[in-house]
Amino acid sequence: MESRKRTAPTTLSVMTEQSFTPPLTGEEMMAANPYRPWSARITSITPLTEKETLFEMRIIDDRVREAFHHHPGQFVCVSIFGVGEVPISISSSPSKSGFIEICVRRAGEVTTALHNMQCGDIVGLRGPYGTPFPFEEMKGHDVLLVAGGLGIAPLRSLINNIHDQRSEFEKVTIVYGAKTPGEIMFRQQFEQWSHRPDFDFYLTIDKPHPDWTGHVGMVTEAFKTLEVDADNTYGAICGPPVMYRFVVEEMAKKGISYDRIFMSFERHMKCGMGRCGHCQIGHQYVCLDGPVFNYWEAKNIQGSM
Repeated sequence: MESRKRTAPTTLSVMTEQSFTPPLTGEEMMAANPYRPWSARITSITPLTEKETLFEMRIIDDRVREAFHHHPGQFVCVSIFGVGEVPISISSSPSKSGFIEICVRRAGEVTTALHNMQCGDIVGLRGPYGTPFPFEEMKGHDVLLVAGGLGIAPLRSLINNIHDQRSEFEKVTIVYGAKTPGEIMFRQQFEQWSHRPDFDFYLTIDKPHPDWTGHVGMVTEAFKTLEVDADNTYGAICGPPVMYRFVVEEMAKKGISYDRIFMSFERHMKCGMGRCGHCQIGHQYVCLDGPVFNYWEAKNIQGSM
């Protein structure tokens, strides 16, 4: 009798169209856990002053990187693993796809740790968060941008976005003030802007300095000679809190409508999603309702002006 070799039964698993689960898109991955920081590699480090440094970063995951889209005025939460997390405004234009830039002042434990990092090091990014500047509304109009100190960092995103779509805007005026020549950030880019016929640029320092031959005085001094088409102008402001009230007053004197005056500021933001309450003032959350507000909204925020 012929013997038959017995074999263990096998179960063939056939993948059908119904059982196949496609990989998540970048948008789905980011939405699945909004608290998750995504790994990003530092690709460029540019010192700006003794305290401020510009970092360029690239999100490592291809899907998340392609899904990451921001608008001028928004911010991200940057994690230094094992140290902590800090919210920082995005300084690059949305048209700079694949990378983002942030300007960081060395101030606390997290920002100091970031300043000690090198190109190729990994950080965590989540966001973008917040209400941006009304970029689309500004198209077809004059734009007056006023920045003081570190306030130029979030306004730079708006300025560069306007630059990339310059034909969509009318007259563009940039007023920037720093305490001393050594505290002027983005000096090389300012040199380029100052020589462009389609940008009016006014740079000033607070007090006379032996190494300075330009304008001296507060940013409000620029308004003495500014020519403004009030009915066609949007204003954008960012700087130390003490500056806002005086700049708004000067814009109002020029006839710019309060509805068209927008300002950006941060107030103890932490989670970026209105959950922790650190930035809550009354019924408003700065991380959600801001950090960009128009005048009427900002007027009701304690300590904003």
